[in-house]
Amino acid sequence: MMPIALLSRELLFPPPEAATEDGLVAIGGDLSPARLLLAYGQGIFPWPTRGFPLLWFSPDPRFVLEPSGVHLSRSLRKAMRRSGLEIRMDTRFAEVIEACGEVPRPDQDGSWITDALVDGYVQLHERGYAHSVEAYRDGALVGGLYGVCLGRVFFGESMFTLEPNASKVAFGTLLAQLMRWEIPLVDCQVHTQHLERFGAREWSRARFLARLRDLVGSETRRGPWRLELDPAEALAQLLADPSAGA
Repeated sequence: MMPIALLSRELLFPPPEAATEDGLVAIGGDLSPARLLLAYGQGIFPWPTRGFPLLWFSPDPRFVLEPSGVHLSRSLRKAMRRSGLEIRMDTRFAEVIEACGEVPRPDQDGSWITDALVDGYVQLHERGYAHSVEAYRDGALVGGLYGVCLGRVFFGESMFTLEPNASKVAFGTLLAQLMRWEIPLVDCQVHTQHLERFGAREWSRARFLARLRDLVGSETRRGPWRLELDPAEALAQLLADPSAGA
């Protein structure tokens, strides 16, 4: 294992294969759009920890989801048909990322979504690479998620919900839209039971990086994104794929 790299102003990362056992690749640097895009293209992502320099990771194994193989619970299918939620894309990005940082999480002491991270991803959004998916109830924002698209990969970052199923309906709708746009891979980064229920699985870092190299060279669908189907239509599309399970 190589020593952990200390980043400077130069836009350069060590190879992700040089990561420590817990996936740490490098320390320092900034959250500029150029550095973020470089990192994602190499399978590296930032994970700020308050009180420490900026940390960059490429874990092994990697948690990924292929939209064509999504698992949909009965309760989620019902919610996508009948919830009455309106789903939009890229209309309130800053509010979504800030909400993701504010919602309490039982397994975390504070949020890793720092002010610097918000600023960096808002700039990335303004350049058309970072995207939000929002769930509304009677015009009020009640859930959503955000992430980054590069080539034909969507890198999911975080989600929040203020009412049951809101973020799940938003995520399910996003997956159908990604299938329609021929974006076949969602990077979920690290294991969560929530995403495992959707069908996310662990891949070795080597497998993930090989697939990443195949997909990031494709033309990126820049934002702002606009949704082409509602949750019920998204559900129908997902269920029409023979790989989608219960």
